Amino acid sequence: MNTEGKNSIVWFNGKWNDGLKPIMSSMSQSYMHGSTIFDGARAYKNSIPDLHKHCERLINSSKIFGLSLPISKEELINLCKEGVTYFENGAELYIRPSIFCDEGFLIPEAKSSKLVITIFRAPMPDLSGFTAMLSSYRRPHPLTAPTLAKASCLYANTSLALSEAKSNGFDNVVMRDGEENIVEFGSANLFIVKSERVITPEWNKTFLNGITKQRVISLLKEEGIDVLETRISVDDLLSADEVFSTGNFGKVLPVRKINKVDFEIGAVCKKAINLYSKYASTYKI
Repeated sequence: MNTEGKNSIVWFNGKWNDGLKPIMSSMSQSYMHGSTIFDGARAYKNSIPDLHKHCERLINSSKIFGLSLPISKEELINLCKEGVTYFENGAELYIRPSIFCDEGFLIPEAKSSKLVITIFRAPMPDLSGFTAMLSSYRRPHPLTAPTLAKASCLYANTSLALSEAKSNGFDNVVMRDGEENIVEFGSANLFIVKSERVITPEWNKTFLNGITKQRVISLLKEEGIDVLETRISVDDLLSADEVFSTGNFGKVLPVRKINKVDFEIGAVCKKAINLYSKYASTYKI
């Protein structure tokens, strides 16, 4: 398949197509009732770090929604790798496998599950960092929404929060749960460094326990840097020495400002960026 001049491609019904190909009917259960689940991996510097974990999470999300993966996990991984090879060497891409359901009304029928793999150009953000504000929105409780899945229906909350940030001149938002604990950024997990200690919100099921987050924790621990997973208050956050994010889209990024508080790009953040970069380079396509 020739991708010259194309920004995206999509695999559906056994073949690769231009990324603008229509996929879902207006009568599809997922279109009407929001049961689409997805995951995301990154291709950059000829590497796709932790692709297998992203595919495993897609399968777990499908089970939560009563959907099913129509092919094996190994086939899914190989298709994602194949799609990346249609782009030029070193292309910076986002890999988004997703599953939607055609049949059913309020309840999706697993037998009609469809796999879609979309791969599109997405330049890696620079390492200058971003700004954020405390959002007025909250992450839902796991008893009020399917928070254990990476589901499209959860991202309406994210979109509203990020729109709030943009209208106030910030790049991102800091999200809280219903008990006012800091849990994550709008589109990434959150770390702080305070008195030389690395701290990140403990997973309370209101947000995704990120694949990149857990990878960075393990990389820091291998270097003898302890990471505490615990509750973080607003005061803890705003009095931190440094703040950084982890996530699939930007991997590890420094935070320059939250509300009116400025932060330097600290030694721990720089260390995490370098450690993850070295780790990612081992996942050659």
